[in-house]
Parts: sequence; structure tokens; C-alpha cells
Amino acid sequence: MSNKRRMAGVTLVELIVAIVIVGAALAGLVAAYNRASVASADPLVTQQMLAIAESMMEEVMLKPYAGDGTKGATRASYDEIGDYANYAAQAVTDADGVAIAGLGRYKVSVAVDPLATALPGVPAAQARRINVTVTHGGESLTLSGWRTQP
Repeated sequence: MSNKRRMAGVTLVELIVAIVIVGAALAGLVAAYNRASVASADPLVTQQMLAIAESMMEEVMLKPYAGDGTKGATRASYDEIGDYANYAAQAVTDADGVAIAGLGRYKVSVAVDPLATALPGVPAAQARRINVTVTHGGESLTLSGWRTQP
């Protein structure tokens, strides 16, 4: 039998090295979480701008390509996509012009223009490009869509 006793446990040097490694890993995680939380407001604004733009784009795309040629007084009376041409930057409202609560800092505009070049298989005179732009402060988001005459 051996006279030497086995020692169990860790030395002070091993303990300090382990604490330094765990501390460095935690510092990296805290820095990553901090950066993510600071930047988390931007995606929210972008998602809201996208939802507003998609809603307006859907409204325009659901209108007939051509109507009676007269523009209604409100969006509720627009009867063709051409009525939205040069829809200047305005507060976000429903079709009747009632402001939507919580969206006062957003502005939406619509442009409906004839295409400069034809789409494949569609003459330029029978297609229009629709641009919906939503702004919030210094940020803006633009969705583009194309509508052809049936």
C-alpha cells in the first residue's frame, strides 16, 4: 500500500482560472443581449411600416384597373387605381379618413404611374406601377407592385 493520500478538490489557481473563463463568457453574453435590446425598437418600426404599406397596397390592388374617369372625394369613393395617383404623404387613416390610433407618426403616400418599359408579354400602355411609401421620422419603406389591364 502506498503512504501517499489522494487529495480531492481543486487548487486555488484552477478555481481562479475557471472564474475568469466563466466571467469572460458571461460578459460576452451580456454585451450581446444589450446590443439586441437596444436595436429591438428598429425592427418594430420597420414591421409597422411594412404592415401599413401592405395594407395600402392591398387596398389599391383590389380596385379595378379603370373606372369611370372621375376621382372621388375620399378614398372610400375611389373606383379605380388611377384615383390613387399622387396620393400625397398623409397620416395613416382608414378608407373613410378616420385616423388610426397609435399611427400618428407614420405617413403614407401612393404613386400610380404608367410603366416606362413593357412587362414581358404586356404592352407598356396596359400596365401601371404602384409605389406605396411609408415614412416614420427619417426612415422610409417603399413597396412596388404592378397592375395590368385585364
